[in-house]
Amino acid sequence: MIASLLPSAVVTVEAGAADWTAPLLPEEEPLVARAVEKRRREFTAGRTCGRRALEQLGWAGLPVLSGPRREPVWPAGVVGAITHCRGYCAAAVARATELRTLGIDAELRGPLPQGVIDLVCTEQERRQVAELPGDHWATLLFSAKESIYKAWYPVAQRWLGYLDAELTIDADQDCFSARILVGGAEEVFWSNPVRGRFALSDERVFTAVVVPANRPYR
Repeated sequence: MIASLLPSAVVTVEAGAADWTAPLLPEEEPLVARAVEKRRREFTAGRTCGRRALEQLGWAGLPVLSGPRREPVWPAGVVGAITHCRGYCAAAVARATELRTLGIDAELRGPLPQGVIDLVCTEQERRQVAELPGDHWATLLFSAKESIYKAWYPVAQRWLGYLDAELTIDADQDCFSARILVGGAEEVFWSNPVRGRFALSDERVFTAVVVPANRPYR
């Protein structure tokens, strides 16, 4: 599903059953040496998908390490992102000559847990999701903000909170736009608002954001 949201320049790999328990590379193993089983399985699936995606892009046998916020660290010349939720994991990578940055996310379809909507949604967003049919739209907003953050942080190297981006959903076109409410947005995304796409399955919501490598001519 996530692959359908991304341009052809992006290589996307989804986890199969064996990927959740596949061997890690020696450089990756210490990163989850003390992790609980759930975290280890998610990490393993994500790194396995990441390495398989890198191999398709031309970088074979490289570990996918972690940065200061546990974000995946890709080799020079590559941008990418990893997502996982219950029963699902995927990685997406592209050459930095093609894309400046990208973000992907998957979440279980359904309402956000009690109280969480006020932590991740602005007042305008809460009004918007209340008017849309179905109970999954706040979760989709949450997922979209996760995708935006994953695209933002590797370039900006600074935090972007949930309330620092205000989204507008186009439910008919399966897309969204996000107005970044902190300074420097156009240095990261070239434009503000930034645009993204989403897809829905019976079980999950999927979101993605991509930014081209070159600033559009104005």
